[in-house]
This record gives sequence, structure tokens and C-alpha cells, in this order.
Amino acid sequence: MRVLALIVRAGAVVAASAFVFSVLVDGAPKPATAARSGVEDVLTPPPPPPATPKPKPKVPPGLVAIVATGDIVMGSTPNLPPDGGRSFFSEVQADLAGDVVLGNLEGTLSTGGGSKCSPGSTNCYAFQTPPSYVRWLVQAGFTVLNLANNHAYDFGPRGLRQTIDALTGAGLEHTGRPGQVTIQTVGHVRVALVGFASYPWSASLTDIPGAVRLVRKAARLADVVVVTMHAGAEGGDRQHVSRGTERFLGENRGNVVRFSHAVVDAGADLVVGHGPHVLRGMEWYKRRLIAYSLGNFAGYKVFSLGGPLSTSGILRVTLRGDGTFETGRLVPTRLVGEGLPALDPAEAAHGMVRTLSRHDFGRRAVRISADGVLSR
Repeated sequence: MRVLALIVRAGAVVAASAFVFSVLVDGAPKPATAARSGVEDVLTPPPPPPATPKPKPKVPPGLVAIVATGDIVMGSTPNLPPDGGRSFFSEVQADLAGDVVLGNLEGTLSTGGGSKCSPGSTNCYAFQTPPSYVRWLVQAGFTVLNLANNHAYDFGPRGLRQTIDALTGAGLEHTGRPGQVTIQTVGHVRVALVGFASYPWSASLTDIPGAVRLVRKAARLADVVVVTMHAGAEGGDRQHVSRGTERFLGENRGNVVRFSHAVVDAGADLVVGHGPHVLRGMEWYKRRLIAYSLGNFAGYKVFSLGGPLSTSGILRVTLRGDGTFETGRLVPTRLVGEGLPALDPAEAAHGMVRTLSRHDFGRRAVRISADGVLSR
């Protein structure tokens, strides 16, 4: 009996040791599995599988700071700035800092070639800035220039080709050619820029179905879509946005409201206008910002100046990775002297755009605070 007791005790010690070892290796004992049979298995159904979470829309992280200006002409040969353009943007350069900095380049960066204007013409303007001046655009902080406007072809295909070569050679992007979608990547966010005007050398402003197709293409290629348009009639008395087609000197300058709404419907997240040479109102449409005209930004001895023709602004907008509006501000500027850009201490742009927005868009008007902050 003593021998039998020793055997039983030894077996218990071995079993206990095996249990401790299994705990150390495999963890605590697991509950019995469904392989067991009995009443408990019948009355207690297995727990339901965890619900599959709905996929969230893929929104690239981060914000994109977009800066935009109106028309730019850095002088036209032989009327060029006295210091060769070196200080052309110096008064406004700090407010041009951003991820995407967009300007409308009126005229060409070219030399030679035939002008579109006949000798002795008094109602025709052709702008030709030396290609070397492209370095002042780089120095100012621009990243992309719009070429969809009435002056990009002032010196024909040769002048346009020289302009594109100058921009590309300096590392600057351009947009506005027929069918062109320009992509600039900011961190994880792809930004598409598409320029429109009413001329054969540009993506068409007047072919709205075609514009919609191009913007939809841009929306497939990028996370954020910015449309820039050279649209609307010109002049100091053309600050109000028309609800119909606008014309100037016999040209169809587009139905700017219909066009802008159509491209937002197609996927544009921001619409920036220029062309009338004056500031116009701003509108919210489907929670997207439309700035109908930013006016003249800079034009050395080329623009008529005074009053609203000399009042301008820099639009600064921050968008999220899905294109939704985060913040915005209008920096008031003016053209001084012979047409150089400068900050405006009187801040005339704020009151001007505030009044125009309320008059033209009512409840959809963009609100502008005393210091230029944009809101709904």
C-alpha cells in the first residue's frame, strides 16, 4: 500500500508540473470549445461575428495652402522696370508664400516674332516680357502660371512656345492649354489645376460640356481641383457679375456663373477668376468658394489705372485633403506708381468685395471680416 501511495503521489506531482508548464507556455487554460456536446451547447448559440466596419473615404492627411492673384505683366519691351524687375514683387512677396501659388500671366515671355497688332494700331495691345524675367516669378514664390487668356498668343505660336519653355526651364508649372490638367503634389495631396478662357489656344470657357468633362478628368487624377478662368467683360464699370453671357469688343467672354457652377458640380473645389481688370464678388456654391475676379495684380506701364482698376487682392485659401474649405483670407493690395504691386494700407479690397458679394449673391455671399477673413 505504501508503494502504491508513493506511485499515486508521484503521478500527481508530474501532472501538476505538466499543468504549470502548459500555463507558462500556452497561457491560462482556454474555455472548452464547441466540440463538446450537451444542453449548454444547444441553449447558448455562438457569438455573432464582429460587424465589418464601413470603409471610410480615403482623405489624404494634411492641408494645402493655395495662393492666387489676378493679372500679371512685368512690363513689355521696351517699357521695362528700371531695375530689370529685381524688386517687382518685393512689396508683396511675403504674402505670396504658399504650397500652390497661382498667377495669371498676361502676355508672353519671349523675344522677336510678329505681334498680333498691326503697325499704328491704337486699340490693340501685345505684351512681350524678356524670358529672363521668369526668375522674378520664381523669386516671388509662384509655382504655376495660367496661360488661358487673351494675351498668351500675342506673338503667335512662337511666342507661346518661348513662354512655355521659359517657365519649364525655371521649374514652374503652367496650365490653360486645351485638354491640359496640371498636377502639383503637396505632401500626400495631389492638386489639379485647370485653366479656361474663350480662345482657341486655351481650354474652352464657352464649351461648358467640354469643361465639365475636363474637370471630371482632373477630379479622377487628383484629390483637390482648382479651376482658374479668364472670363467676363473688362472695365472699371464691370465689377458686377452678370447672370448671362458677357461680351467685350465683340468677344464672347463666357457666362461666368453658369460656367463656375458647372465646374463645381463636376468636382472643382475652388474657382479663381480674372480678366475684367477689377475685383468682383465672391460666392459660396455647394460649400465651394468662387472668386469671380481678383482684378489687376501687377502691370508695369500696360494697364489703365485709378479707382477700382488699381484695387486688387491676394486670395489665400487653405483646403483639406478632400478639397473642403478650411480657412481663407483676402489680402488687400493695389497697383502703385507705374503699376507695381503693393500692400494697401487703406484695405479698400475688403469693403469693395464685401459690398459686391452681398449685392450679387445675397445669402450665398462670402462674408469678409474687417481684417479680410472669409466665412459663410
